[in-house]
Amino acid sequence: MAWWKAWVEQEGVTVKGSSHFNPDPDAENLYKAMKGIGTNEQVIIDVLTKRSNIQRQQIAKSFKAQYGKDLTETLKSELSGKFERLIVALMYPPYRYEAKELHDAMKGLGTKEGVIIELLASRTKNQLREIMKAYEEDYGSSLEEDIKGDTSGYLERILVCLLQGSRDDVSSFVDPGLALQDAQDLYAAGEKIRGTDEMKFITILCTRSATHLMRVFEEYEKIANKSIEDSIKSETHGSLEEAMLTVVKCTRNLHSYFAERLYYALKGAGTRDGTLIRNIVSRSEIDLNLIKSHFKKMYGRTLSSMITGDTSGDYKNALLNLVGSDP
Repeated sequence: MAWWKAWVEQEGVTVKGSSHFNPDPDAENLYKAMKGIGTNEQVIIDVLTKRSNIQRQQIAKSFKAQYGKDLTETLKSELSGKFERLIVALMYPPYRYEAKELHDAMKGLGTKEGVIIELLASRTKNQLREIMKAYEEDYGSSLEEDIKGDTSGYLERILVCLLQGSRDDVSSFVDPGLALQDAQDLYAAGEKIRGTDEMKFITILCTRSATHLMRVFEEYEKIANKSIEDSIKSETHGSLEEAMLTVVKCTRNLHSYFAERLYYALKGAGTRDGTLIRNIVSRSEIDLNLIKSHFKKMYGRTLSSMITGDTSGDYKNALLNLVGSDP
């Protein structure tokens, strides 16, 4: 990995963990915070939001060794509501957490397609492989089979296609001839005919690398005199439209995509807490700082100011700790 790339990724991390880390006193402080009547939420926030995920796993081990109790279960019994949901999310190892989010999106009545689309379109091939492994270990079934059982039609096709992670070829080589051909095929499959050849769109969006797709989008705009996004909006609708647009957004700029997800989770009446928690927790050790600066550029407000205005109490304080200082 190029040194600048490693540096940029390090710059993106908002939760770096404790440099002089010892899990035993942390476990002891958590135990004392939850012992007896009442809970000291501030101690829980101070310990768990200031440690990296690997450190939280070590605290859980120490807690079990010292007190014979499962830390996550103890937290669940002491906390409630959105604050509980956030703290429990922090305790999951990353891939197991994303597997859980996918499982929760499909269990019970109705499927939360938005969650599945977000997770599958924004993750790399390696990340998807780890999520599938964690899913099978924790739920005893195949993620691909569960998605097939829970969705249908073209949405099922695009999700299964995304799960293969074929877009993840990082070679910077782009064949201009193939990019032009793909752009012409997309035009022929959509704008040029009555009705839409959805499979052509799905195949190109899900199996080409991001660098290749950027060139395809450029060529497409020259041919169609409109952006690929505008064509998708006019040619498709519902969850299939959302899935295709998400692939385009993640291809163009992943950090802008997450900034937009967070903005719409906070904007308007009511907060979409599931989206807010998932994206802050899962990006805090990857690129949340970069997402924050895109957020400010795109919306003229900081992520933390919107969280402050939209949430309250321990839940707000824990979120702000994870988000870190303003860009």
